[in-house]
Amino acid sequence: MAMQSLLDALLGLHPSIRYAAVYRDGELVSATRAGIGGASSAESDRYEELLVNPAILTLTTQRGNIDCGGLEFVLVRYGNFYQFVAPLPGGHVSVAIEPVRDPVPVVELIRELLRGELAQPAEP
Repeated sequence: MAMQSLLDALLGLHPSIRYAAVYRDGELVSATRAGIGGASSAESDRYEELLVNPAILTLTTQRGNIDCGGLEFVLVRYGNFYQFVAPLPGGHVSVAIEPVRDPVPVVELIRELLRGELAQPAEP
């Protein structure tokens, strides 16, 4: 699945998804759903995708590989939203979810989509 197609699929999964980004092999695509309150700035989001999320994934992956059975994803609870981050070959996917009472059903939708993505070879 092309990066833009994956991004569009993520944004279309559930109405509580407010932002999505795909970072692969040095290329970043992202989009924010219109009309979202409490959204971060585009510049802040860019730095999160280029610096923060890769660092979080590096640390948690290394810890997970020691004796926890690896890492599937990270879910962060910020004040205005939940942030789901998962590794992809050559990068990661990041999805901001509205602060719903239980984000797990939305996380499961994202993981199901990504399982299909990971089963396919990455496009050049």
